[in-house]
Amino acid sequence: MHARRTIALFLALVLTGCAARQTGPLQPGPDAFPQPGGFNAFSVDQEVEIGKQAAAEAERQLPMVAPRDPLSDYVSTLGHKLAAQLPDKRYVYSFKVVNQKEINAFALPGGPVYVNVGTVQAADNEAQLAGVIAHEIAHVYMRHATHNASRQMAASIPLQILGGMLGKGMGGQLARLGLSFGVGSIFLKYSRDAESEADRVGAKIMYEAGYDPHAMAAFFENLKAEGGGSGGPQFLSDHPDPGNRAQAVNDAISQLPPKTYVKNSNDFTRAKAEAARMKPLTAQQIAQQQQQRQPQVTQASAADILPSRDFRTLNHSQFQLAYPSNWQVFGDQNSAVTIAPRAGVSQDAIAYGVVISGMRPQQAQSLEQSTQQIYEFLRQSNPQLQQSGQVQRTSLNGMEAMVVPMVGPSPLRDSSGAAAPERDLLVTSLRSDGTVIFMLFIAPQAHWEQLSPAYQEMLRSFRTR
Repeated sequence: MHARRTIALFLALVLTGCAARQTGPLQPGPDAFPQPGGFNAFSVDQEVEIGKQAAAEAERQLPMVAPRDPLSDYVSTLGHKLAAQLPDKRYVYSFKVVNQKEINAFALPGGPVYVNVGTVQAADNEAQLAGVIAHEIAHVYMRHATHNASRQMAASIPLQILGGMLGKGMGGQLARLGLSFGVGSIFLKYSRDAESEADRVGAKIMYEAGYDPHAMAAFFENLKAEGGGSGGPQFLSDHPDPGNRAQAVNDAISQLPPKTYVKNSNDFTRAKAEAARMKPLTAQQIAQQQQQRQPQVTQASAADILPSRDFRTLNHSQFQLAYPSNWQVFGDQNSAVTIAPRAGVSQDAIAYGVVISGMRPQQAQSLEQSTQQIYEFLRQSNPQLQQSGQVQRTSLNGMEAMVVPMVGPSPLRDSSGAAAPERDLLVTSLRSDGTVIFMLFIAPQAHWEQLSPAYQEMLRSFRTR
């Protein structure tokens, strides 16, 4: 990134990203909603695209209640009633139910909102449930997730991954920067200021839709009072208490004209009964299911995996490298590449081979700092990856280099169905222009010694341009 652009982005962050939170009493009417503020590097269209991709990933991971289930229909109808109060119609909201026991809800950029079955079970009345959903709608409307990401991109993301490592489109661009809006994303864990804004805007949404805004604060206060009780901590860990929620909501709605609020509908009574009959999964059970569904590479014969003694040369725009002639190059001369046997990779996983990519720090820093950042970047996509030995300083064909040994689970399964242990080696090298090239060598622990000679030959042949 050019210095002028970096400075301009930083100034934009300072001047607009830290703008004071809107406070004071709310006013009635559809045109009196608070407006999103602060620095945001994403357009609304990009938010919608991000949300669609994140939603597809979330629904592959989570146990979803069927779309036409009575509970799903009710939550969707309630959600659309609330979202219809907003003046901004650029987002297409959707409301779906997750068959999970813990009390929680979350929203993705652009409009997808998800509510756990446990939240419906815990709501004492329709206004409390409406409050949870309105709070999530407010996060979307106020653009909190992409605002969080924009601040990190401007202030702390040090990488510009070379080429098109993870595909085209906004999702691929974000992945190359180590950004993800999926389930558990750090960008969906909001600050106390963002929580206050979501409470404030959520209260306004509730009022306009005919629900008592006090019910939202009451529900959250009940969760806080439960402390270690069932499900409370999960919601509060994602939605930190901004402090004295009830009083803040009272202050915000103090000048709104009195009205008769909606009572429990027959639909809510039926939805509660439906939720009470369900047996949602716990977070632990869901995690176990996800682990079982991790991408796998099927077992292959040694002939399909082991590297040939004959080598070819890859002429990349950034480097030159020899590789086994029976392995394939995935990528092109301008992108990050994976070099592996065809039988060693699947659509989403690699069990044998090497991934080569690069980064350009936004400012001058040591190779040790860059190596640590790359290591953390890799662990974002695989939290079970762990350093397994001392980081070593070395030289790679005249360039300063570092080597980080690691271990983690392989996409291969052993005879019992458990993930086989994997050995990885991260090698980073610093070019004269400040660019850092990194190579990640991968193999199951049982086969590492067989592949090691080929990996050493690849390192010996490595040259930068």
